[in-house]
Amino acid sequence: MKTANSNAVYEFGGFRLELAEHRLMRAGATIPLTGKAFSTLRVLVERHGKLVTKAELMSLVWPETVVEENNLDRNISTLRKTLGEGERGEPFIETVPRLGYRFVAAVRELGGEGPPESEGVGAFTTPEKSPRRQEIRYCVTPDNVRLAYATIGEGSPIVKVATCFNHLGFEWEGPVWRHWVHDLTAEHSLLRYDGRGNGLSEWDVDDMSFEAWVRDLETVVDAAGLEQFVLLGQSQGGAVSIEYAARHRKRVSHLVLCGAYARGAYHRGSAEAVEIRNALETLVQLNWGKTNPAFLNTVTSMYIPEYSSSEEQEWFRDLQSVSVSTANLVEFMRSCDAINVRDVLPKVSVPTIVFHCAKDKIAPMDEGRILAAEIPGARFVPLVSGNHILMAEEPAWKVFREELAAFLK
Repeated sequence: MKTANSNAVYEFGGFRLELAEHRLMRAGATIPLTGKAFSTLRVLVERHGKLVTKAELMSLVWPETVVEENNLDRNISTLRKTLGEGERGEPFIETVPRLGYRFVAAVRELGGEGPPESEGVGAFTTPEKSPRRQEIRYCVTPDNVRLAYATIGEGSPIVKVATCFNHLGFEWEGPVWRHWVHDLTAEHSLLRYDGRGNGLSEWDVDDMSFEAWVRDLETVVDAAGLEQFVLLGQSQGGAVSIEYAARHRKRVSHLVLCGAYARGAYHRGSAEAVEIRNALETLVQLNWGKTNPAFLNTVTSMYIPEYSSSEEQEWFRDLQSVSVSTANLVEFMRSCDAINVRDVLPKVSVPTIVFHCAKDKIAPMDEGRILAAEIPGARFVPLVSGNHILMAEEPAWKVFREELAAFLK
């Protein structure tokens, strides 16, 4: 089977596929695969994100032999068990009924010159000249949900609270979050995690409530052994941060809120807003990543409508697909809409700064003003932007960096 680069090395979901060595690895250990199963995985990974028809797969894996389709089915079943799809809850191979398969996990090609095996799982390189590494680990919540978390950098810790579009692996070199990681770790260590139901954490969960999200944060920081840290909450992660800071006052040194809110759509006093959210939930159920790709464009335009390139917009569309399932996203949305921690705001006693973009379409500017007005001593920093996630090239990102650095001194 000929490919463009027979020496390529691919990394995905904690695995490392080395073509020249003809081996699949995880955590430095070789995972045995039959020759045909390895070849099947190779084809899918090389064409990751694209539909590979059954006919094409069989012609590439068995180039000189005519085989029955059930041979391919056995290979796919073997790969799913090997990658632990059912056990880990992380999707790798998507079945396209009656057509073929698509490898949907985030893939990074190292071109045969990746980091040495001793660096272990999760070793990547940032745009800096010197290599940096995120270390991915797992912990288990009181209700037995596996959570993935990652740390990078040195210095006093910052903990970024999970949101609905989270994927530690896919985000690592993504253009939308790369500058956040780079700049936040200039003088601090950074802990990020995937919440229940998305990213590298367990997807098959029963409880997607706000209280469960708070427990997830408690579990992760305890597992990481953090005694005191800066807490960074964006979007619905802001409400989780607020609740945590009120409960654990001595562990939070500073509270940073960006595009956050204390009230979900159900509590903002707008019947029209609730109707819009209900309609959006219905569209998600019917179209998410399936029949209407234009819907992903709509969501992208709500999150990053300004200062975003076509590459960044395409990446964010992909993030929506790989980070969360349709069913889980609907549960996320309903739980977000039901959030109401406004009565907790006066109980927050840690130094707090509130950043909010003036034209944010996800969390209205008024929600940021409420946070700043009702958290004692909070400082409000309005940002001239329409983005829910600040982009590297926009002037608001420079303001955010400078104000945050001054706040944390």
